[in-house]
Amino acid sequence: MCVTGGIISEDNARFVLLAIVLIGYMVAGAAVFQRLESEVELRQAAEFWRIYHTFRRHHLRTSPQAINRLHELLYAYSNASATGIIHKRRRWDFSGSFHFVSTIVSTIGYGTSTPQTEIGKLTVIIYGFFGCSGGILFFNLFLERIITFLAWILRSIHLRRLKKRLQQTTLASRRITREKNENNNPRSTLPDILDDDDDDDVGLDHWKPSVYWVMLYLTLFSCIIACCGAALYSELENWKYVDAFYFCFVSFATIGFGDYVSTEQPIYPYSHLYRIANFFILVIGCCCIYSLLNVTSIVIKQMLNFLVNKLPSQRRKMASTPYLPRRTSSVSGYYHPRRKSTKLGTKISLGDDDNGSMDDTSRRMSGELISMKDFLTANKVALAVMQKQLYETAQQIQSAPMASAPIHQPLFKPNAVGPLAIATEKFEQKINANR
Repeated sequence: MCVTGGIISEDNARFVLLAIVLIGYMVAGAAVFQRLESEVELRQAAEFWRIYHTFRRHHLRTSPQAINRLHELLYAYSNASATGIIHKRRRWDFSGSFHFVSTIVSTIGYGTSTPQTEIGKLTVIIYGFFGCSGGILFFNLFLERIITFLAWILRSIHLRRLKKRLQQTTLASRRITREKNENNNPRSTLPDILDDDDDDDVGLDHWKPSVYWVMLYLTLFSCIIACCGAALYSELENWKYVDAFYFCFVSFATIGFGDYVSTEQPIYPYSHLYRIANFFILVIGCCCIYSLLNVTSIVIKQMLNFLVNKLPSQRRKMASTPYLPRRTSSVSGYYHPRRKSTKLGTKISLGDDDNGSMDDTSRRMSGELISMKDFLTANKVALAVMQKQLYETAQQIQSAPMASAPIHQPLFKPNAVGPLAIATEKFEQKINANR
């Protein structure tokens, strides 16, 4: 751990605090589930032994051979039931095998289908290594695109509201007219800004949505998918709706206990359509929950940072850092001279002019929003860096951020995606150290 002058660094303090919080969270969870499930477990065990001893008294002689045969029968029946040999559809036909590999790639792993041969187990190791890597990359790329899409929607709503407010406010019109006369910039006039045909020319990089709105919409999408999936499963699997909803969350979060598994019965109405619908529900649900968990982790990190900043050492460190007042939001601060149009999915150059860089820096430090230029670099935005940007945005809402000072922030690495960015950074540091 990096300690300077007997003071632990902020990153290490946050890591230690998170470990302590997680241990406490798991201890509290263990106590809760022990209280909820322990009595049921004891009742089920007592019921099994009651049935077992009743059967022995009425149907078996006391010879050890008969009891051993009974135990062998129970053991064989439980294994056959667990592997789906009896009362369930085949596990290793093509559809069953496809369901098995989908649980590998998505890292759900219900545990109901498992290879029994040694060559099959070795194949799972090799296949799962590349499959899980590709699945995680797919989730990361989905995260980038869903946040970009949500940002585009929120920006459109924000722009529509702002146009309506500008149309009703004469003060805004006078301010823009005065700036036109002072700067002799005809592109900053009110009619030009309010032109509905040029909405796409106002780049997303000039507006940043709140991380909490992104989190809210992801929660809404995830709940809608889980509710629809639970309705389908409760109807076709004959589950209670609560059990079906529980199955959706366990599957979407890739927990995969295996106590409830879909498409296990031998016969379904519209069997092929149901299996296709089940596949897409699981894929979309996993993507949405993965994105939601990543955004939620940023909020948790914000809370940890708040606690870390309450430490005496961090207070002394923050006291030595000068903070300027927060820039007041204004209508004139939102609009800028029009640049080249920016579309969704287009490549954005990071080499803007000095004024644009200064303005982007000030907006990144404004503390309320997420930078869209960071999210619109399709296929080249590192998830780790994106999480840091989202976290810093949420953190600065409740603190006094620095004003638009010439802060040199590291640019995004174009060849790093997701967790790969962390490893790339470590390797580069090692190479530079060796030099």
